[in-house]
Amino acid sequence: MRQKERRPGHKLQPAGSPGNRRSDEHSSRPPKAVKPLGARETAREAAAPAASERPLKNRAGDRPHERVPVILESLGAGDFHLIDSGNGLKLEQYGPYRIVRPEGQALWQPSLAAHVWEKADAIFTGDTDEEGTGRWRFPKEALGETWPLNLLDVDFYGRFTSFRHVGVFPEQIVHWSWMKERVEAAGRPLKVLNLFGYTGVASLVAAAAGAEVTHVDASKKAIGWARENQALGRMEKLPIRWICEDAMKFILREERRGNTYDIILTDPPKFGRGPNGEVWHLFEHLPLMLDVCRDILSPQALGLVLTAYSIRASFYSIHELMRETMRGAGGVVESGELVIREAGLDGKTKGRALSTSLFSRWVPK
Repeated sequence: MRQKERRPGHKLQPAGSPGNRRSDEHSSRPPKAVKPLGARETAREAAAPAASERPLKNRAGDRPHERVPVILESLGAGDFHLIDSGNGLKLEQYGPYRIVRPEGQALWQPSLAAHVWEKADAIFTGDTDEEGTGRWRFPKEALGETWPLNLLDVDFYGRFTSFRHVGVFPEQIVHWSWMKERVEAAGRPLKVLNLFGYTGVASLVAAAAGAEVTHVDASKKAIGWARENQALGRMEKLPIRWICEDAMKFILREERRGNTYDIILTDPPKFGRGPNGEVWHLFEHLPLMLDVCRDILSPQALGLVLTAYSIRASFYSIHELMRETMRGAGGVVESGELVIREAGLDGKTKGRALSTSLFSRWVPK
């Protein structure tokens, strides 16, 4: 499965529909003869299991209630906000830097004047595919590869990667805030599993809130980056297990061992290849992955969260899959889109909404 670069790595197939384009980071190194995977898939471990590690279980009982469509929106947070977008580009603020990157969904014209965009500190140029490689241009002065950022009181490094990503997907903050609130309010230690954990920001947020975290990603580079982030925030003593492994193989082993988790976050790629040439196709392997995740949820579980990027599908496809997977578990499945709203130069002036991904989330009530 893709454990994302979002991470730098090997190139995946082109991203899918404009509305949900993140196929870029979960993946391991492919065999030499294979076309490299893309950033995100790359970085996201390409947990690419054989399709029949075990058969799907026949779930009985009623399907959970549903809430659809749910639009989870962020205006920005911490050191990030979306300034403006248009003409196939987006203008973002990441800490001290104003950055321009391709954005296929920005079909409209920019709201702000050209001179505002021209003051960017970094501009990504090259392949406009989500998974395409390119390079950064620094119009003002050469910038270092990394710089410190902060979201939800967690410090981490931004990094100019060759796949346009900078080490965090800020639209995910709506899931991280939801998780943080539940960990802090639980009144007991919670166990959180972060599959395709990328650079570890979500894992650090969960651990800082009081959870015991298991972070899984097949990319050694992504795990190394996550550890750098942990050290930057002086969070080395927090209870986090960093696991560099194929995600599917890991959860199947956890199922056999009877290990369970209270919250599971999973952000698989559209397509990926594992370290031994295993192939992951989201539409083929996602049902089994969710099926196994259900079996490793604890009896007091608080949520199973799935995010899907770069797929040509309605959110209803993953919504109905989640409801079928969670038959007999009660609770509610809420599904829809994650969006980021433009916030202007001041970070407070609401503008247009930019869709980033599909999601589906099961909660017990």
